[in-house]
Amino acid sequence: MPDRESGWQQALVDYVNAVNEDGLSGQAGTYRRVPDPEHRARLMRKYEAASDRRRPLRAKRVRSEIRARLLRKAEKATEAECDVQLHLLHSYEQESLSWQEERLERERIRFIRAGSRWRIDRIEPLATERREEAWPVHEAEAGEGFGWGGRTVIPSVPYINPAAMTAFKSKVLAGPGAAGGGPGEGWFDPSRRGTPYRREETVAYADRWWGEYNPAYEGFEVNCTNYVSQCIFAGGAPMNYTGRRESGWWYKGRVNGQELWSYSWAVAHGLQNYLSRPRSWGLRAELVESPRQLMLGDVICYDWDGNGRFQHNTVVTAFTPDGMPLVNANTISSRHRYWDYRDSYAWTERTQYRFFHIVDEF
Repeated sequence: MPDRESGWQQALVDYVNAVNEDGLSGQAGTYRRVPDPEHRARLMRKYEAASDRRRPLRAKRVRSEIRARLLRKAEKATEAECDVQLHLLHSYEQESLSWQEERLERERIRFIRAGSRWRIDRIEPLATERREEAWPVHEAEAGEGFGWGGRTVIPSVPYINPAAMTAFKSKVLAGPGAAGGGPGEGWFDPSRRGTPYRREETVAYADRWWGEYNPAYEGFEVNCTNYVSQCIFAGGAPMNYTGRRESGWWYKGRVNGQELWSYSWAVAHGLQNYLSRPRSWGLRAELVESPRQLMLGDVICYDWDGNGRFQHNTVVTAFTPDGMPLVNANTISSRHRYWDYRDSYAWTERTQYRFFHIVDEF
């Protein structure tokens, strides 16, 4: 008889293998071996939505690998629970050319013991791109258009992640390694107009930090917009420091226990709003109609429910052989993921997108 640990861990291994093999098979019974029916239905919805996209694109998944890392475990005589990080690596092929996507997902899995056997009872994703909340604010604090539908709210609040807390110093204002206690390099200076957007540096930063927090910045439980802002900043976009969280686009860190950053820096709808508004200086963007019009370092915003409330942001870091964007993101850490997010638990048939081309010069 297997001991208590090896028993449920073997059930975990069987589950990971089933997801990996069934997700690659392309057969009608995909994910049939996933024991939790609710989670099986979630996986099937993702798989079917992504398959609907791949068919007209003539792209197919040719290789799949999942690496599992145990983050936490709790055991009793007849039940156990663990948190696991799944590092997904998927290779796709289109027009005889290929690309690889990486993603980090976390799940909480509950096991129960029946006699000498262990089986999975429940599987729960620990984070999705929907993990955001509304934050009411006073009308006077609405700033640059954070209201909609007669209500003034901040549609998502970044929560500091205790596991990613850093000793960020207030003098580090222009990004990792920069110095200065006030406006300087990285802050908007009207006399320095014409600074180019260094798209390749945005991509290099995005690929370096897609799977972990940059210790020079605070990390949030909902980190997608904080990450995208860092990427844009790494490409040379100057901060617009106002000192007011509801205006400008800026980050100063954590000073004397106070979090100092603008909503547009770290809130999904806030960045979308900031990029939507015309201005003659600093970080600016043009709203374009098609993802094919985007370039490296550009931004895609996601409204899962089609109600005008944007809940997720990504940055373009590569392209498929036929020219469609691949993106990097946080919250669910992703590298070179297909732009439409049909393989996300958050995606719905009502999903709307906004495509922002960042200007070439600031």
